[in-house]
Amino acid sequence: MDIDRPLALLGGLTPRQFMKRHWQKKPLLVRGAVEAFQPLMTRKELFDLAARDDVESRLVVQRRGHWRLRRGPLPRRALPALAEPAWTLLVQGADLHHRGAYELLQRFRFVPDARLDDLMISWASDAGGVGPHFDSYDVFLLQAEGRRRWRIGRQRDLTLREGLPLKILDRFEPEEEFVLAPGDMLYLPPRYAHDGIAQGACQTYSIGFRAPARGELAQELLQRIGDEALEAAGEAIYRDAGSGPSDSPGRIPEPLQRFARDAVAAAMKNPSLLERALGEYLTEPKHNVWFEARKAGFPLRAGKGLAGVCVELDPRTRMMHDARHVYVNGESWRAGGRDAKLMRKLADERKLSDKDLTQAGSGALRLLRSWCEAGWLHERGEHEGKHAAKHA
Repeated sequence: MDIDRPLALLGGLTPRQFMKRHWQKKPLLVRGAVEAFQPLMTRKELFDLAARDDVESRLVVQRRGHWRLRRGPLPRRALPALAEPAWTLLVQGADLHHRGAYELLQRFRFVPDARLDDLMISWASDAGGVGPHFDSYDVFLLQAEGRRRWRIGRQRDLTLREGLPLKILDRFEPEEEFVLAPGDMLYLPPRYAHDGIAQGACQTYSIGFRAPARGELAQELLQRIGDEALEAAGEAIYRDAGSGPSDSPGRIPEPLQRFARDAVAAAMKNPSLLERALGEYLTEPKHNVWFEARKAGFPLRAGKGLAGVCVELDPRTRMMHDARHVYVNGESWRAGGRDAKLMRKLADERKLSDKDLTQAGSGALRLLRSWCEAGWLHERGEHEGKHAAKHA
C-alpha cells in the first residue's frame, strides 16, 4: 500500500496524514468514503450467518427503557419481527466467513495487522441501537444500507448504568450529531462516546482494532515464556553455604529472593524469547476459527512446474513478521536470507505470484506446501480461480 497516496476512504487524506492527524486523537467524518457502496450481504445471508455456531453473534432489544441481550447462535425464530422497532443484530468477525467482508477489511491495512481485528456487521430495525457507550479501541463506522444518526462526544464521566446487560453510559453528553448514508464513514478514537440510532432498517459495518491491556498482555506473554524459561535460565541450583542459622524460620531468606530475581532476569535476557511469545500471541487464531485440511498440488522444487501457480493466505489466517521470525496462526519460524524476504512479502501482501514462487528455495516451498495442507494457505492456478471464494 502506498501510504502517501490520497484515499477517498480517508476523505482525501493519505494514510500518513490520517495517522498523524486523527489516529487516537480526534474523529473524522468522511462523506462518500466508499463510492456507490452496497451491503456485502443480504439481510437473509446475514441472518443465516448469525444462526451458525461457529459465528459470534448477539441480539440487543430495547423495550420502554429496558434492555435485553442474547448471545448466539441465533436462528431466525429467535429474532424479532422485521417490523418490530428498536432491535439490533450484531455479527462479529464477518471477514472470517465472507469474502467481500474480508476484502473490505484489507482496505484498512495502513494500520498494522497486529492492531487490525475484525469487521462486525450490525443490522438494526427502525430506532435500533446498543445505547450510548464508548469503546477502548479505535473504530471506523461505515454505513452500508439505510441511515443511522450518530451522536458523539468526548465523554469525561464514564459512569455506567447499573443492572444492565450492556455497558451503557449513565450520563451521555453528546457534542456533535451526524446522519450517515450508505458509503459514509465515521472514525472514532478510543473512549470517544457515541450513540447510533437507526432511521429505518439499516446495516452498519464496524472495523475494529485490537488494544490489549498492559496487564493482560504481560500475563499472556509470561505464560508463553514459561514453557522455555528452564532452558533460558539454566539449571544452576540455589546454594546458601555459610549463611548461618535463622532466628526467624518463617521469613524467606533475602539471598533466595535475589536468586529468584536473577533466574527471571536470565530467562528474559534473550530478546528473541519475548519476541516469539508476542508474535505467536498476536497471530493466534480466534477460538471459533478452524481450517479445512487439503492436499497441496504444487511441486517442492522451483521451476516450470510452478508456472501459473500462485498462493494466497486463507482469510482466517493471521501472518506477521519481525526482524528474526515469521509467525503464522500462533506458530513461529526463524527467518533469514532470500526465503525470509519472500515470507515477509507473503505476510505483507497475503499472496505470492508464480514468479515469487520460482524464487523460493526448497525449504520455503516445503513450508508453504505444509501450510496449504493445513488449510492456512490456498493454491490458486488458472484452473482453480474459484477456490478462494469456496473457502471464504
